[in-house]
Amino acid sequence: MSERLIRAVQNSKGNSVNSGSNKGAMSHAPSKANMAEGEEVYSLLSNGFLYLYKKVNGLLWRTALSYNGNQNVDKKLTTRELEYKYSFVDYRFFNHNFNKNGGLQTKTYLPWGDVTDGTAMTSSATGIVAPFKMTLHKILMRMEGITSSDDVTITVEKSDDGDQAEDVVATATYDVSSVGGISANTTFELNITDFDNTPSVDAGLLCGIGIETPSNLGGSYNDYWMTSVWRVEVKL
Repeated sequence: MSERLIRAVQNSKGNSVNSGSNKGAMSHAPSKANMAEGEEVYSLLSNGFLYLYKKVNGLLWRTALSYNGNQNVDKKLTTRELEYKYSFVDYRFFNHNFNKNGGLQTKTYLPWGDVTDGTAMTSSATGIVAPFKMTLHKILMRMEGITSSDDVTITVEKSDDGDQAEDVVATATYDVSSVGGISANTTFELNITDFDNTPSVDAGLLCGIGIETPSNLGGSYNDYWMTSVWRVEVKL
C-alpha cells in the first residue's frame, strides 16, 4: 500500500464512528455500493469476529477486532519473519519406503526414514517416538511389480510408556471391491476419514504403521513407496 493511500485512510473524513460510539453492529458484511466515502461500519460475522469496515477511494477496507486475543486471516498471510512462542498446528510428512522379497500377508511395519521394514513396531527402524500429538491425515502408497490386486489394510499403532505392547489405535482398509483395483507403479491413498477411529498418537508414545494384504500381490523383490502426512500439534 502506498504512503499516500495510507494517509488517505488515516485522514479520511465522513460518517466515521467516533471513539466510544455505541453504534450497533450489522450481522453481515456491508456492501461498498451502499456505503458513503469515508463511512465506517461495524459487522459481527458468523465466524464470531467483529470487523470494522471503512470505505476509502471506492474500496472497502476492514480490520478484525478481538476480545480474547484470537485473530482470523481469511486469505494469504505474508510476513518476512515469523516466530511461534507457544503452540501451532501444521502438517508434516514422513518417508516409509522399503523393498521386500515376498508378500504382505503377514503384517509388516513400515520404516521411518530407513528402508528396513519389520514384523514388530519395537524395532528402532519401524517405530518413532511422537514428539508432539500427531494425527494421520493420509497415507499414499505405490507398489512396484505387483501382478494382482487385493485389499490393503493400514493400522496406526502405539506403545504406551512402560511396555512394548503394540496397541492398534485405528484401522483403515483400501477395499478394492468398492474403490477399484490397485496396479503396479500407480499411487493410491487412504485418508483420515477412512479409519474406524481417529488415528492419533499422543506426544511421548511410540508410534508405528502396519500394512497387510489378504493375499500375495505378486512380483519378486518389490519396491514399496509409502508417504504419510500427519497433522502435528506443536507445543513449545
